Amino acid sequence: MDIDVDTLERLVPDEVDRDDRAGQESLELHIARYRFAAEHARPGRLLDIACGAGYGSRLLADSCSDLSAVLGVDISPEAVEYATHRYGNERLRFLVAEAMEFSDPEGFDSIVSLETMEHLVDPYAFYARLVGMLRPGGVLVASVPTTPSVDLNPHHRHDFSAGAFRRLGASHDLVEVGSLHQVQRMGLGELYAGHRFRRQNLRRNLLSFYVSNPGALMKRLWTTLRIGFSNHYLALAWRRSDGSSDGAS
Repeated sequence: MDIDVDTLERLVPDEVDRDDRAGQESLELHIARYRFAAEHARPGRLLDIACGAGYGSRLLADSCSDLSAVLGVDISPEAVEYATHRYGNERLRFLVAEAMEFSDPEGFDSIVSLETMEHLVDPYAFYARLVGMLRPGGVLVASVPTTPSVDLNPHHRHDFSAGAFRRLGASHDLVEVGSLHQVQRMGLGELYAGHRFRRQNLRRNLLSFYVSNPGALMKRLWTTLRIGFSNHYLALAWRRSDGSSDGAS
């Protein structure tokens, strides 16, 4: 099946080279996020939006026996075809759809959106869209990088701070019920040496980008001085009120 395995943006576990440390570390981070999501999933219907190759959707289905159905959605027909053949079963199906256009009138008891929002033109509208599909008492689990990434990664459109990401839930009257902070350290030389994954994921003409976006350069320098050369990620689980009169979450 014609799925691009040469990018960290859509990992395919079966194709990650065991000698590629960056690829293996990125896969481990993704799997840890899905395990975190599984810990907070509610019984019933679950949506995994921007599911990629589908391995995380399968992890959720296998880990949570009280899920009645799991739906993985991705914009790539190739990824969905791969996911359907490799991971699909009677409780798990996959669908091609654009994240900002997908809707489901039945709603979901759990929604998972990992490393998606930074890719979108309007991540705040996307978040509101997910909240709109969340049933009363349901849980939304999402993750984003919380260190700068737009400068290095041409697929990313937005940088988030941990505080700004956390405030999203409160702005929609959701209550934070869990968090997962991850750190991935990387030597600068490793970005360019040895592994096709990481090189192909970098923005070309980075110096020109910094000339056009001096604020991005300042943000990169300040972050590097504070924490070194590393990527930080934050996954959060928010709970929607069940609508009871006592306001319990």
